[in-house]
Amino acid sequence: MGRMGRRGFMAAAAGVLAGLTTAGDAAALPAAGRKGRGHVPRPEFRGMWVATVTNRDWPSKPGLTAAKQRAELLGHLDTAAARRLNAVVLQVRPTADAFWPSPHEPWSEYLTGAQGQDPGWDPLGCAVSEAHLRGLELHAWFNPYRVAVHTDPSRLVAGHPARVHPDWVLPYGGKLYYNPGIPAVRAFVQDAMVDAVRRYDLDAVHFDDYFYPYPVAGQVFDDDATYARYGAGFPNKAAWRRDNIDRLISEMAARIKEVKSDVRFGISPFGVWRNAVTDPLGSDTSAGVQTYDNLHADTRKWVKQGWIDYVVPQIYWNIGFAAADYAKLLPWWHDVVGGTDVDLFIGEALYKAGDPAQPAPWQDPAELSRHLTLARSYANVQGHCFFSAKEVMTDPIGAMARVVADHYPTKVLPPG
Repeated sequence: MGRMGRRGFMAAAAGVLAGLTTAGDAAALPAAGRKGRGHVPRPEFRGMWVATVTNRDWPSKPGLTAAKQRAELLGHLDTAAARRLNAVVLQVRPTADAFWPSPHEPWSEYLTGAQGQDPGWDPLGCAVSEAHLRGLELHAWFNPYRVAVHTDPSRLVAGHPARVHPDWVLPYGGKLYYNPGIPAVRAFVQDAMVDAVRRYDLDAVHFDDYFYPYPVAGQVFDDDATYARYGAGFPNKAAWRRDNIDRLISEMAARIKEVKSDVRFGISPFGVWRNAVTDPLGSDTSAGVQTYDNLHADTRKWVKQGWIDYVVPQIYWNIGFAAADYAKLLPWWHDVVGGTDVDLFIGEALYKAGDPAQPAPWQDPAELSRHLTLARSYANVQGHCFFSAKEVMTDPIGAMARVVADHYPTKVLPPG
């Protein structure tokens, strides 16, 4: 595939957007979107996640034909364009596997139903080219350390790196993970991910919130032996674990830029770094999970050090939620990126809209729109990303349609 580069993509996307905003399109827009058509709207990030793990969003089930898989993918891209989004964050390495022909890891079982089986096409290559044709950025979403959503290594395809190196793997909470404390593991997972950067015209590399696993009551992530081998000089295991993740992020950032300097690197962490009662630098929250302490991910440090290009905190709570109020976390993250070159986009819990298990505010189709209205008050907020594609498409109570009507009257470019 020819190398377009981010600058070339931005120029091409501008042309696509101009072509799509026809007179008929303008007539269908709300009045606010038709006023002053000579004015170029401020760039902002309008993204959606497409989750492939356990076939959450796409493909709808394993074992579909290549043609059906492709058609479903294009349907999601078309939906993103129709909703006037400008970026798709596609999960391409959900469980130490690949949605492209990787020399390091097997084809994902979420494509064919059998790990290692060639699906007969190149999903990532197709996603990149078709996203760009629609004026969408393609951010490749990788999970560094999750190996499987079960604990049986024998279920992995023969030759899987986790079977070749059983000492790399730990079971925890019903899943298998690569051990982040082993330097060879850190190098390997970077190799596996950088391969996609080298091959494809990606706009960004994207990690979500999974580093060390979320705590599971009564279970231990048994890395004592690894700590004994590699943890000299650290005051405790927690500090050593954080250093392991710091190294992953800083090294990955450097390797991406070395391969392609215009490919961005973004992280979407759990929305609470630390509670203020734990650390005066933390947020006015009382969340049960803190990324610094529980996932050993010092996400605030990564912003302050400039290791990442953008951050998308998952502020997945409603305005007024006592333990983690959207209206309190938004200004906290706004202040964290202040004085840095790191872009701030907000992760939005579209999946909660209309879910009867969620608190009352999520039954109101206007809740998410209120989030975007509030975010306008904070200059450092440069956009939003919605979880996830299935709800962007089906929109059960019209929350996404309300966001589009209230906030996305015209198509815009992402920040560049």
